[in-house]
Amino acid sequence: MQIRKAQRHDATVAFDIRNQAILSQCKGHYDDAMLVAWTDGELPITFVDAFSEHGYVAVVNDAVVGVGMIDVNHDAGKSFAVATGMVDGMFVHPSTFGLGVGRAMLQQLETVAIEAGCKKLILDASLNAADFYRACGFKGDKHSIYHSPRGLELACIPMEKLIIK
Repeated sequence: MQIRKAQRHDATVAFDIRNQAILSQCKGHYDDAMLVAWTDGELPITFVDAFSEHGYVAVVNDAVVGVGMIDVNHDAGKSFAVATGMVDGMFVHPSTFGLGVGRAMLQQLETVAIEAGCKKLILDASLNAADFYRACGFKGDKHSIYHSPRGLELACIPMEKLIIK
């Protein structure tokens, strides 16, 4: 497996992986109407822009099988905040669940954050992904609401992990 910085043309496959992962892994954690709303519609240009700026792709046999983003300029809304990296858009193609793609991607994003001087990672975990993030060293149990750029309100679990170089 190779993990590389995303390019604009990767956004289409990233959006497809996102949708497939949501539909297969979030079932039972969110109702069917929410899953449809979450995955409905065309690829937004805002996703293309964000993914090409902050995204990474995991590639196996020349196929993108996992995606993730890290915003190392995130300040958690506080002027005194520790330099923080915001992890977002982590998805793995359903055919590769359980093969270490997500863990490898998260390690890559953490490395990028450390190199940028971040001391902490934060994310809003979907309900189905919280145990994965806990296994990777993140802490957080309280439920909250994630307000998506598409106007959806999704139950989530805000989590954080202190990182040390």
